[in-house]
Amino acid sequence: MSERKVLNKYYPPDFDPSKIPKLKLPKDRQYVVRLMAPFNMRCKTCGEYIYKGKKFNARKETVQNESYLGLPIFRFYIKCTRCLAEITFKTDPENTDYAMEHGATRNFQAEKLLEEEEKRLQKEREDEELNNPMKVLENRTKDSKLEMEVLENLQELKDLNQRQANVDFESMLHQYKEFEEQQKQRELEEDEQEMKSMLEQAQSRRLLEDSDSGEDLPPARPKPLAKGKPTDILKQDSEPQAKKPKLESWERSVGKLSVKTQLSGLVTTKKKPISRPANGPGRQEAASEPGGREQHSLGPSTATMHSSNTGVFSLGLLGAYSDSDDSKSD
Repeated sequence: MSERKVLNKYYPPDFDPSKIPKLKLPKDRQYVVRLMAPFNMRCKTCGEYIYKGKKFNARKETVQNESYLGLPIFRFYIKCTRCLAEITFKTDPENTDYAMEHGATRNFQAEKLLEEEEKRLQKEREDEELNNPMKVLENRTKDSKLEMEVLENLQELKDLNQRQANVDFESMLHQYKEFEEQQKQRELEEDEQEMKSMLEQAQSRRLLEDSDSGEDLPPARPKPLAKGKPTDILKQDSEPQAKKPKLESWERSVGKLSVKTQLSGLVTTKKKPISRPANGPGRQEAASEPGGREQHSLGPSTATMHSSNTGVFSLGLLGAYSDSDDSKSD
């Protein structure tokens, strides 16, 4: 165990390395190595997907009779994780990649195919230019035009970046805020104007309705209350309430009190009676009196009632009229 980590080992004086026998190993000898799948692939047997980076215990061997610039090419054998079918791929030092050989198909190979197509076109162009100088001139003019277009596009992008760099975003935001405030103020003013116009229309409509109803008089100002005793207010409130039912009952029974001219038609004159011979002397004398009126003994009250012109109430007229009816019935 002491010699496990020793670098300089002991060699006896009679040591001869040529006398050591050499092992004869086959050139296609396989080694077991641990590797990861270099690309995405799909098994042809069961259709299982094997993704890039999946680890395998693979067998490695050197491909015989194949090399690239003196570099050997190695082949790897792996098994499908589902059906245990054998899948082989080898190194491709020319393209710095791996090439699929057997047992599976490579996925997402479009980029690789595109690169191969570009290389093929480039090689064909080079072959044409070797034998045709006019083709070389034509290709150069095309390349110069393409380069000019690329430069113009690049300059446009630079100008655009400079414009964006010169823009002050803070000032733009400040202006936008001011614009919003002005717009809000304008909307508030418009709302106030609309409210004023609506109030004016309502007032004008109310005035028109009042004028149609005939109430054009200005409202009476409230009279100031005179200072006095607190009981005066109670007296003023109680007096009209006491008088009101008496007036209403009087108007229902008799009628409204008014001047003589309104009830003067109640007193009617007597028509001239037809003279009859069978009557007594008292009736003939009454008919022969001048004026053609029949005199009745109504008393002094009737004379004074007919002689008065103003200040006579309807109650006295009704009493006089009732007396005349009684005398007639007699």
